[in-house]
Amino acid sequence: MIDIHAHYDDPAFDADRDELLSGIFARGDIRAVLNAGCDAASSEASLALAARYGGMYAAVGIHPENASNAGERELAHITALLCERKAVALGEIGLDYHYTRENERAQKELFDTQLSIAEQYGKPVVIHERDAMADCLDIVLAHRAKGVFHSFSGSRETARILLERGYYISFSGTVTFKNARIPPENAAYVPEDRILTETDCPYLTAHPFRGRRNDSTYMEYTLRRIAEIRGVEYEYIEHITEANAARLFGLQ
Repeated sequence: MIDIHAHYDDPAFDADRDELLSGIFARGDIRAVLNAGCDAASSEASLALAARYGGMYAAVGIHPENASNAGERELAHITALLCERKAVALGEIGLDYHYTRENERAQKELFDTQLSIAEQYGKPVVIHERDAMADCLDIVLAHRAKGVFHSFSGSRETARILLERGYYISFSGTVTFKNARIPPENAAYVPEDRILTETDCPYLTAHPFRGRRNDSTYMEYTLRRIAEIRGVEYEYIEHITEANAARLFGLQ
C-alpha cells in the first residue's frame, strides 16, 4: 500500500508519532506514505519526517486556508523546499470556500502561482478542493501541471474532465461511509491506471472505525471497499494503486 496523503506532523500524533510510524513501516504492507504540507512550517516538518523514515516522502506547499498569509517570502521558501530530494510533489494546494470566501482572490492567486511553480520544476501537484470546483477547474485547466485531486468529492463529469487532462483521482475513507453516494460512484468509474488511495490522517477514518484518529493502517478498509465496488480482488486493487502512486511521484 502507498498512502498518498497524510498529516503525521499534526498535533494529534504528538504523543506517539515515532512509535506509530516505526510500527507502520515495520508491518511490511505499507510501502510508502506521502506527508502533505500546508504551509512552510508543516512542509519543513514533512521533510523532517521523510529524512527520518525511509518510506516517508513529502509534498510541500501552501494550503488555501493559509492563502491570506502567504507572501513572496513564503513562496520562495516553498520553492526551495521543493528542490529537496524527498520532496516529490507540490501540495497540498487548491481552493476551499467551505467556511469563507472572504479571501477568494488570495486563494486563486496563490493556487495559480503554485501551479506555475510546479510546472517550472516538473513536479506533480496534490490538489485540495472543497466547495470550489468551478473555480478550481478554471485554474487547473489553464495550466499544464499534472497530479492528483486528493479525497475527491466531485461529480463524475468533473472526474471525466480531470482524467482527460491527465490527473489522478484519490479516494479516502469517505468511500466507505454508509451514507456515501458520489465517492463509490467515482470509485467504480475511474480507470485502473488513475486510481489512488489515501488516509488524510488523522481525519476521515474508514468505516467501521469512523471517529477514531486515522492512520495508514486503516487504508486497508478503503482498498477493500474499492475492490468490492469494482468487483475485483483486494490484492489487485492494492497492486494497481501502489503502482500508480509510484509512477506519479517517482517513488523507487
